[in-house]
Amino acid sequence: MSYPILDTINGIKDLKALDEKQLPALCEELRAFLVEHVSKTGGHLASSLGAVDLIVAMHYVFDSPNDKLIFDVGHQAYAHKILTGRKDAFDTLRQENGISGFPKFSESEHDVFNTGHASTAISAALGISRAMRLNGDPHMAVALVGDGAMTGGLSFEALNDAGQDKLPLLIILNDNQMSISKNVGGLKNSLTSMRTNRTYNAFKRSLTGVLETSRFGKYLSRHMEHFKNRAKRFLAPNLPFEEFGILYLGPIDGHDVRKVVKYLRRCRELKKPMILHAITTKGKGYPFAVENPEKFHGIAPFEVMTGKVSPERQKTCSEVFGETMIRLAKDNEKLIAITAAMPSGTGLTEFAKTYPDRFFDVGIAEAHAVTMAAGLARGGMRPVVALYSSFLQRAFDSVLHDVCLQNLPVVIAVDRAGLVGSDGETHQGIFDPAFLSVMPNLVVYSPSSQSEMIAMLEMAVSGKAPSVVRYPRGSLPDVPMKTNLRFGEWEIVEPMQKTVIVAHGTLMPLAQWIAKKNGTGLVNARFLQPLDQEMLAYFRDNDTRILVMEENTVSLGEKIALAANPCLVRSVALPTEPVAQASVLRQRERYGLTEEAVTKVLNELMEEA
Repeated sequence: MSYPILDTINGIKDLKALDEKQLPALCEELRAFLVEHVSKTGGHLASSLGAVDLIVAMHYVFDSPNDKLIFDVGHQAYAHKILTGRKDAFDTLRQENGISGFPKFSESEHDVFNTGHASTAISAALGISRAMRLNGDPHMAVALVGDGAMTGGLSFEALNDAGQDKLPLLIILNDNQMSISKNVGGLKNSLTSMRTNRTYNAFKRSLTGVLETSRFGKYLSRHMEHFKNRAKRFLAPNLPFEEFGILYLGPIDGHDVRKVVKYLRRCRELKKPMILHAITTKGKGYPFAVENPEKFHGIAPFEVMTGKVSPERQKTCSEVFGETMIRLAKDNEKLIAITAAMPSGTGLTEFAKTYPDRFFDVGIAEAHAVTMAAGLARGGMRPVVALYSSFLQRAFDSVLHDVCLQNLPVVIAVDRAGLVGSDGETHQGIFDPAFLSVMPNLVVYSPSSQSEMIAMLEMAVSGKAPSVVRYPRGSLPDVPMKTNLRFGEWEIVEPMQKTVIVAHGTLMPLAQWIAKKNGTGLVNARFLQPLDQEMLAYFRDNDTRILVMEENTVSLGEKIALAANPCLVRSVALPTEPVAQASVLRQRERYGLTEEAVTKVLNELMEEA
C-alpha cells in the first residue's frame, strides 16, 4: 500500500517541511499505515489511532528532541515512532529485537522517558522541565496525557506541584472518555461538564469572533488572559485545573490537526504551566476500533476487513475468574468486586452488569483500590480486587500496611502473573511472588490448572486471611485436580524420590514432563505462602535433592533453600533484570525455562550430590 505523503517522511525535518494544509491528509495516511501494520503484529491500536492528530501537531510545532515530548501511558505513541525515523522498522513492533510498543530512550533520542504505566508523564515532564531550567535550557517539556491517566493519584500530585511553579510546562489532555475501559469518577464528570458547558463555549466563540475582526482585537485576544480566566471561572466554575494554578485552554477538537497546531503555537509562546484540553475519539479512522475500543486497546493480529481475531481454544484465566466471581456472588451477598479501570481486562464486565451495586471501578488508582477494599473488609464485606501483576506493584504499601498488618480478609486476584510476552519490560508479572511472600498474614496461591484456580478463589473468599490468587495471561490447562485443595498443603504429583522437582503455576506441565523422563519426584507448590511445613520436614529428614522451577524472579527457591537446610537446593527462575519483549516461548528459551535447560540443571544437581 502506498502513502504519498508519509512515504516522503523519514524524520522530523521532513514533517516540518510540509505545508500545513497537507497535515490532515498525513493524519489519514498515518491511520491507514497503523491499521495495516498492527493487524500483522498486534498492539495498542485504538489509543494510537486516536492520538495521531495530536502527535502530528506536537512534532510540527515543537522542536524534538530539544523540546521534550513525553507520552502517558506510552501505548498511544505509535505515530510518534513513525514520524521519528522508525517507519521502516514498524513491521517489528513488539517483536523480539524489534521496536517497542512503548517509548524507550534506548531506542531513539526522541523517546525522552520510558512510560509503560499510567499517570507518570506529568511528574516526569515536571522533573525534566526543572532540569532544563537549572541547565539554562530555554526549551519546553510537553506531556501528552490520556484522560484515564488523569484519574491516577500521581497525576494529581504532579499537578499540585506544577501549579506552584511558573515553568514552561504544557500538558495536552487527550480526552476520549476511555482509558482501557470507559472512564469513571469525579474527574470524568468534570471533564464532561467542561466539554458541554454551552454558556462558556458560546461566550468563548462570540468573544473570539469579535476580537479577531480587527488588529487591536487580535492583540487583545492574545494578551487578555487575566480577563479570560475570570470569564471561565464565572461561566464554568467547575474547572479543576485552574485551582492548581495551571492555565486551562479548551476544549478543542483534537482531530482538527490545523486547529491543534494553532493552539500549540500559542502555548509555546505563553511559557507557563498549561493544560490544553483536546477531545478525541479512541480508534479514530478504523470503524471496528471505534465500535469496540476495549477490544482494540491491546489487540492480537487481526483481519483488517473484518476486525476479527482468531478465537482462542479455551477460556482465558480472566474469563474463568469473572465466571467464578458471578457464581460466588450469587451465594454470598457480601462479595464485592473492585477493579482499577479494567473491568474488561480482568474479566469483570459481566459481574458489573449482574451485580452493579457490588462492583466498583475506581479508575487508574491501584493503591486506592486496595485500601478501599481494606475499608470494605473492615465493614464486614468480602472484597476481591482484580489487578494485573505489574500494576499491583503500585499498591505495595497499601497491601502491606492497610491489608496485611491489619489482617483483613481482602482477596487480590493477580492477573497477568508471570511472563506476558510482547508488552515488554514494564508489563512482565515476574516480581509479585518476591514482594508478596514477605508480607505477614498473607496467603499466596499459585494455581496450575483452571480447576485449581477456581478452588483457590473459593477458599480465599471463604477464608479469614488476606489472600492473593495469581494466574497468567491466557489460559491454564483445563484439567481436573487429582487431589483436593487443602489449606497450606502442597501436592505430590509424581512419587517422591531422592531428587524432587518443586514447581508451581504455569511451569507445572513442563515440570511433570521432565520429572517423568528423568525419574524424579514432583511436587506442586500450590501455596507460595505459607510453605508446607510437613513437606519441608520430609525433605530434611530424607536429605532430598530439590530443584525449584518458577516463572518469576527467585522467591520460592530461596525460601525452600532456607527452610529445607541442609538439603541441596537449586533454582531455575528468572533473573532480576528487565525482560525484553518477545513471545513467551522465546522468553522462556532465553532464560533457561525449557526442557533442555532445566534437565541440564537437574543433571548437575544430581552429579553434585
